[in-house]
Amino acid sequence: MRTRRAITISLVTAALLIVVGLAIVWTAPDWLVPRLARRFPGCLYQVPTPQKIVALTIDDGPDPVSTARILDQLRRHEARATFFLITSRLPGRSSLIGRLVREGHELGNHFTRDRPSIWLDPQEFEADLVAAHRAFSPWGHPVWARPGSGWYSEDMIRILREHQYRCAVGSIYPLDAAIPSATWATQHILRHARPGAIIILHDGGKRGTRTARVLAAVLPELNKRGYRVVTLSELMRTPPYGRLPGG
Repeated sequence: MRTRRAITISLVTAALLIVVGLAIVWTAPDWLVPRLARRFPGCLYQVPTPQKIVALTIDDGPDPVSTARILDQLRRHEARATFFLITSRLPGRSSLIGRLVREGHELGNHFTRDRPSIWLDPQEFEADLVAAHRAFSPWGHPVWARPGSGWYSEDMIRILREHQYRCAVGSIYPLDAAIPSATWATQHILRHARPGAIIILHDGGKRGTRTARVLAAVLPELNKRGYRVVTLSELMRTPPYGRLPGG
């Protein structure tokens, strides 16, 4: 019994160390992100621009409670976001998606299920992309996709381009899917806000409720600093134009 308990404690400790290690790495995205973009081409990490503008992206919705709270914060602070939605979560939430689109936000394709896209073979990945795209048809046609868990391959980028999609990851990620702290996420985003940055946050359940609290603190502060918070497509339209991923 003691041995099993010791093993459990060791595993928990190891998991915490991994999370802390990732957090330490991601406190320096200014040097890390350009290296990632060069090492793994094909996805957009950030856009070179002198203008004070950042893109906000929110993954894993929609959620009947937290998405509405996030939208309330965005409307209150005149911000726009790209919502990377999981299409298995769309049924029964038409009015919520309608509100999202009416209020000027952008739909993004986060595929049909919450799973790492890199696990799929090319045929499965393409089928998943197409199925998700069709599910969005009542509200529009997304042009941005974000692979589940953020990992991608050359085959995935090729397939996305064949279907007129652009791949987007980001440059400011407070690990909010792993670190349940609104304070940490808020401080991380504000510490690393730069012109052309792409912020990643998450929706759904407690994560989404926490994102709403983060936005309540982050958005007014970014406004004070002179930043506009926009969708990915608007960020890409900002002169000087960002180079297309892999272009």
